[in-house]
Amino acid sequence: MHNPFETREIWFLTGSQGLYGPETLEQVAEQSQTIAQTLDAASDIPVKIVWKPVLTDRDAIRDVALAANADPACVGVIAWMHTFSPAKMWILGLEALQTPLLHLHTQANVELPWDSIDMDFMNLNQAAHGDREFGYIASRLGVARKTVVGHASHPHVQEKIGRWARAATGWAEMHSLKLARFGDNMRNVAVTEGDKTEAELRLGVSVNTWGVNDLVAVVDAVEDSAIDALVAEYEETYEVAPELRAGGERHESLRYGARQELGLRTFLEEGGFGALTTNFEDLGGLKQLPGLAVQRLMADGYGFGAEGDWKTAILVRAAAVMGYGLPGGASLMEDYTYDMTPGGEKILGAHMLEVSPSLTTQKPSLEIHPLGIGDREDPVRLKFTTDPGTAVVVALSDMRERFRLVANVVDVVEPDAELPNLPVACAVWEPRPDFATSAECWLTAGAAHHTVMTTALGLEVFEDLAEIAGIELAVIDESTTVRGFAQDLRTNQVFHRLAQGF
Repeated sequence: MHNPFETREIWFLTGSQGLYGPETLEQVAEQSQTIAQTLDAASDIPVKIVWKPVLTDRDAIRDVALAANADPACVGVIAWMHTFSPAKMWILGLEALQTPLLHLHTQANVELPWDSIDMDFMNLNQAAHGDREFGYIASRLGVARKTVVGHASHPHVQEKIGRWARAATGWAEMHSLKLARFGDNMRNVAVTEGDKTEAELRLGVSVNTWGVNDLVAVVDAVEDSAIDALVAEYEETYEVAPELRAGGERHESLRYGARQELGLRTFLEEGGFGALTTNFEDLGGLKQLPGLAVQRLMADGYGFGAEGDWKTAILVRAAAVMGYGLPGGASLMEDYTYDMTPGGEKILGAHMLEVSPSLTTQKPSLEIHPLGIGDREDPVRLKFTTDPGTAVVVALSDMRERFRLVANVVDVVEPDAELPNLPVACAVWEPRPDFATSAECWLTAGAAHHTVMTTALGLEVFEDLAEIAGIELAVIDESTTVRGFAQDLRTNQVFHRLAQGF
């Protein structure tokens, strides 16, 4: 995946007014540029921070909001009221702004110069109440935003801004995302259904279907020389089972897996797609259900959903974009089965074939095993166990009149014992706050059995994304109780229905 942050910008807007005279405004401009440069240099903020001239009247504020909306490079704006910027000046601009907004409550200095403070200093450094004026009008107008408090040089401030910047970039990428469904979703399954028109309206994603044999034609046209090169890459990158190596009795199966990957990449690249779905019930002329191919595509940042689950494919893509450059990865995941030993409850997550190797730092093995569904040849796949550590599993469900995100913070652990007969990649985790509370809340929320698991991102990025998107987020973490979670769902239902208007 190309660096999604490389061409993205966040504009730094500073509010003031003409009351204090040109000399003070020159100081405001100089100090706000210093703040913007501090943020731009912060390693935790992955996008470029672009300073804009100080704003002192409503026409300039509205103009910069419209310009931010129109510039595809701008994924968000940061607003800071250096002095006292009367909030009525911001009404038209905030009403016009369609770009994600972060309100930074900071000031130029860290410490107060107690022995030299005079009224000139007080007039210049008024963010303490200038930002309160801005916060009031943003709240009165109902403007969604993230608020971050602290000096711009402090690591926790830069980290929070960086997480928001990742969410804002994910939101921008979703609005350019094209998703190719190869066939429909699995028959009679409810949760993988959904309103694709609403998805484009609410999330910006274009979801459309192509016949599987449209893909087959591209797969069949792949040249042998390209397959030779990719198989050589497999043998260098993975622990390839002897039967799949050149001269092995199943080598042709590996070559077909390579053919599928090359065909899929060609189809996706030529169509400008960033995500895809497949369905084992609709394979057309494909000889294998794609396993290895989609595992490697996910590792390269493509979104993927099994069984036609386009909503999960969106999440996988968004998580891959937002987590770019961080340790860990993002993958389709499914709660498959449990260890219900009292006090040692765990979830074993996997799928038929498709778990991304971005979840491990170990060298996966490349194997072939039978697949009892799909009525095709045995598929090749990568096998590994997800690295231990903190992760988040997130599901996206269509609740008729809105989408609901449900996120559970989990701790990935080593399996209690070897899994010699499990023929697929997997993850083992302990959900927070505990197994029973997590599962009961998940079921109460109607959350999907397909999820994205991310080991690169924490919960805050999804909170920021949900706020930017204006969609519901139900959180299950160490502080969750069943009673409180159920009440949150009821409150969310009322809020989101009212927020849609009549």
